[in-house]
Amino acid sequence: MIRIVTTGRLQRLEQDADRARARVREVQVQADTALGRHVHNAVELTARAEQAEAAASAARWDKDIAETEAKRLREQIGELEAVLERAEATTDEVGVLLSGAMKELSVSRQELLLKDIAVGRLREELEAEPVEGQSLTVLLHHGEPHTIYASREDAHADTATHGMPADHVWKLCDDRPASAFTWRCEAFIYNAASNGFRRLHMPAPKQIEGAA
Repeated sequence: MIRIVTTGRLQRLEQDADRARARVREVQVQADTALGRHVHNAVELTARAEQAEAAASAARWDKDIAETEAKRLREQIGELEAVLERAEATTDEVGVLLSGAMKELSVSRQELLLKDIAVGRLREELEAEPVEGQSLTVLLHHGEPHTIYASREDAHADTATHGMPADHVWKLCDDRPASAFTWRCEAFIYNAASNGFRRLHMPAPKQIEGAA
């Protein structure tokens, strides 16, 4: 079926494509931020662990002071272990976030590609000009134009929209006028001289009573 594409529709599709590109950039920024946060936490934990090890190596005082320092270090190590557990959980969350972000990024890129393809096709349709011999099929309903198709096959394939079964068999029309048929297909051929489409089979002229 031939679709008439307006410039406004083309602009809306281009706007949709722009929004999809913006969403891709937004998802990429979120993924970069999450990864940066994870790296920062890992560096901070490493620094704290090194500080704890340095403190432990310096704890060679007398027994009471050493026990007190050892107790403090054990508490600090316990805190570090708790922090590491939270960091591991954060790493899992970051992994899930990154996985989801990559999936969304892939979907956004696919949508963007499809929109770009649609925009390109619409541009081609808008810029295309009819050529000599190009044909269109007009579906007539009781002799009145109803729908225009690129080919007769497209018109026949669209049978269901006309309230007929999908396996309906189209037959050649006789000499009765088009208005005598509920549905009828007529071929029109592009004529460059007139810059328009002309009916392939012109109806027989009606006789006027009294004419010689």
